[in-house]
Amino acid sequence: MLLEFDADQRLWQETVRDAVSKQCPASLIRDIAENGVDPAPLWNSYVEAGWTELTDQENAVELAIVLEELGRATDPTPLLATLTQYAPLVGERFDPLWAGAAVYSGVTAVRDAEGWVLTGTDRFVLDGDRAERMAVVTPAGVFCVDRQTDSVDNPAITTRRVDVFDPVLHVAEVSFAGVHLADTERLPVDTERARHVALMGMAITMVGACQRILDLALEHAKSRQQFGVAIGTFQAIQHKATDMFIAIERARALSYFAALTIAADDPRRRLAAAMAKAAAGECQALVFRHGLQMFGAMGFTWENDVQFALKRAKAGELMLGGAAEHRAMIAEEFDATDL
Repeated sequence: MLLEFDADQRLWQETVRDAVSKQCPASLIRDIAENGVDPAPLWNSYVEAGWTELTDQENAVELAIVLEELGRATDPTPLLATLTQYAPLVGERFDPLWAGAAVYSGVTAVRDAEGWVLTGTDRFVLDGDRAERMAVVTPAGVFCVDRQTDSVDNPAITTRRVDVFDPVLHVAEVSFAGVHLADTERLPVDTERARHVALMGMAITMVGACQRILDLALEHAKSRQQFGVAIGTFQAIQHKATDMFIAIERARALSYFAALTIAADDPRRRLAAAMAKAAAGECQALVFRHGLQMFGAMGFTWENDVQFALKRAKAGELMLGGAAEHRAMIAEEFDATDL
């Protein structure tokens, strides 16, 4: 299992990076945050480029490359939720033209004479307010809810966007008040494997955001002067930058290793995904702290673009379990084995 990109993957990375830099610049993110600009054209460009078709297991590394660049750009579209949370749960039902979201908890399904009835609320669903389709995980199984068809009692589904500190991130409260579904909407899905993809996707997105923080902090350290010299010449600044670099490289390596285990259907993927999310969580804590300190008071201002990367990295830690939770799971896993 190679941990280095081959020639095709390096070319893919360059292609994605170039496209994201042109189509999703920092000015667009600020326009969305300040003026409510619609990110739909950006989403459509991803669809047209074929990025939403990276759902096959063997394309996990290529998907991770895309997600890292989108994390670096603070992507405002539902691509992360669609490809890493919704798509793994619906399998062949996935349509690359539609945005999707995953409802992981709070909903129950009971049988009736016509099929199934979904009831309950999940308070924090990534992109739940703008997804055309949803994969709903219940104790009775996973159900595919298509909000574009007449087969679903749409008024029984309500969504409300929740205010979060990341101004371009969509998180919603999704409620099902007796939604009727046919037996055909209950899917035979490996939810454990789907969770591995979701964790990997969130981890590598956080890595991209942390890389953006480091890039901006280094740019600032080279240009900001104190006592007649650039602050980047101060040893304290250099130590912080080095610690940030090491933390990012460690989290990046574990995230891509998780992607490799998913692509190869390696049984180590469960631990690899948990290790990637834990490392990304620890990384963002250090990078967040050092990044703000390197900027000084400027890091707290709305005018500074570093805020968007900081908020995206922190938001990733709060979704799908934090570093402490995944560290505990890893410890239990190793304690239960004869190593």
